[in-house]
Amino acid sequence: MLIYRGLSRISRISKKTPFGRRWLPSHPLLSGASHSAAAAAADSSVKVLGCREAYSWSLPALHGIRHQIHHQSSSVIEEQLDPFSLVADELSILAKRLRSMVVAEVPKLASAAEYFFKMGVEGKRFRPTVLLLMATALNVRVPEPLHDGVEDALATELRTRQQCIAEITEMIHVASLLHDDVLDDADTRRGIGSLNFVMGNKLAVLAGDFLLSRACVALASLKNTEVVTLLATVVEHLVTGETMQMTTSSDQRCSMDYYMQKTYYKTASLISNSCKAIALLAGQTAEVAILAFDYGKNLGLAYQLIDDVLDFTGTSASLGKGSLSDIRHGIITAPILFAMEEFPQLRTVVEQGFEDSSNVDIALEYLGKSRGIQKTRELAVKHANLAAAAIDSLPENNDEDVTKSRRALLDLTHRVITRNK
Repeated sequence: MLIYRGLSRISRISKKTPFGRRWLPSHPLLSGASHSAAAAAADSSVKVLGCREAYSWSLPALHGIRHQIHHQSSSVIEEQLDPFSLVADELSILAKRLRSMVVAEVPKLASAAEYFFKMGVEGKRFRPTVLLLMATALNVRVPEPLHDGVEDALATELRTRQQCIAEITEMIHVASLLHDDVLDDADTRRGIGSLNFVMGNKLAVLAGDFLLSRACVALASLKNTEVVTLLATVVEHLVTGETMQMTTSSDQRCSMDYYMQKTYYKTASLISNSCKAIALLAGQTAEVAILAFDYGKNLGLAYQLIDDVLDFTGTSASLGKGSLSDIRHGIITAPILFAMEEFPQLRTVVEQGFEDSSNVDIALEYLGKSRGIQKTRELAVKHANLAAAAIDSLPENNDEDVTKSRRALLDLTHRVITRNK
């Protein structure tokens, strides 16, 4: 991965725009940029069945992440960075724009479509934060001098187009949540009643479809075939992953490889391909686009693996959903798969299913005796390290804004694996 380091040192532009320094796409984007499109898109110890897990985060792998963060830091940014604060102003802009984008002619549909975009229930806005930070981390200036007015216009247009990717990603994500809640017959989401619980399954499905249609319109406005293909593939992956989860054979259900592939489709494909889209809009090289993709993929996998842990160790209050949700729905995740490696007899319980609550109790007893939770955390740390390595392998750049954003992306790899909700 480090072979890309030193490929280029990118000069910085000292002039400022409302988004920070004026960062422009590298030259290939200039010839194909669409100005009209830009205007249009203007507790560390937890209990598992009475078994106390005292798992220390002083793992060698985690030290690797801290090393990466230190490696990227400079005297300018030694202070603690909050990734979300760095893009807080843009997140507010995106939130307002998203609320306006999901307005529908039929009041009932409008109310359903905006259900998870209303202030107070927007969620962590994790994906938009990653994408906005990636945008600053990757943007470079045009090699030849341009008139200031043209330069400003191009910088603003690029940022608007990249913000559009963040908006599209959030709409696709929320649409998938609405559909998943219907399939799972979920009662809650983000600490409130799920849309299907409040308004019914039919309206929830239609609201998800509506959000996908709005995402498609916004995607088309970018007039970039490669980006359109990437995000269309994401929707295919979401459907494929959900189908894999619903139609597993006995062997597939007990396979870690199958589980990780399904997890990529359901969780990591969206953020990885969106990160790649950010790089492509900036006119970055194929090598840099792959690094952006690798960051998103491994961050997404780490995030989901910790979600798997929290489903067993968290509480309904902290998660905004019922704990033990997955296993009660018969979904086998990494902690149980690892526990099965230690206790093969657990497979018989898994194959019997969990309609009988006594089987849930038996599975949890085996989990409590195993290293399933710990090994899942270790796997999450491994993927977080891979994400950090991707950022560390980007071409060197000493600009303050770029360095801050890259360090914030590294910080997110740490936050993902140490979170408790």
